[in-house]
Amino acid sequence: MKRFLLPLSFVAVGLSATALEATAQQKSTPAKQPTASTPTAIERDLDVFSDWVNDKLDRAEVGVRRELPRIKEDFDRQSKRLDRAVDSLSSQGKREYNTQKKRYQNWESKQDSLDAAARQPETASAAQRRLLNETVTISRARANELPELYLHLVENTREQRKTWSPADWSAASAVLERLNARYEQVREQLPLEERVRIRSLQAEFRTLEKARDVKDIMKE
Repeated sequence: MKRFLLPLSFVAVGLSATALEATAQQKSTPAKQPTASTPTAIERDLDVFSDWVNDKLDRAEVGVRRELPRIKEDFDRQSKRLDRAVDSLSSQGKREYNTQKKRYQNWESKQDSLDAAARQPETASAAQRRLLNETVTISRARANELPELYLHLVENTREQRKTWSPADWSAASAVLERLNARYEQVREQLPLEERVRIRSLQAEFRTLEKARDVKDIMKE
């Protein structure tokens, strides 16, 4: 039986047609678009902003006032970028953005109030009340009240001294001197163990005070 062989030119034309058809199909297939679950750049910025606000609001107030100017600059920079593209956010994203802005602004307002109050000169009686945790006339304090008054002074000095100004140290030293004066008047009414305890607290305060002086010298 005779076999009929197709001319090579015919085969080549067939292959070319197949390749052209495949190319046409590829061109007609639309490119994949980002799905609804794909975060856009503005949504990622919102996530970063929300984390930033949460971090600032979770921080302790001590030491924050020092960093407040830089924090305000960071807020302005981030919020301006989000404001320019806020229309690209979903309704939920817009609500979250407005909520986070309001939370931060309330926090900033509180920090500004605390800063203003801290800049006001403190009266001697207010300083004593802050350092002893109570209102008391030291010159009339009973002997058995003195150990706890010394303890409150030293505990507050330990906790607060890192943020103290020279005025704070002066106020604390003045309170100690008033306690010492009263102690000399009534110490014979105290048992030996309480007198030893008071001597120890007096020494600790002076040690903390000297450590502050050494730190200031090293800064200079």
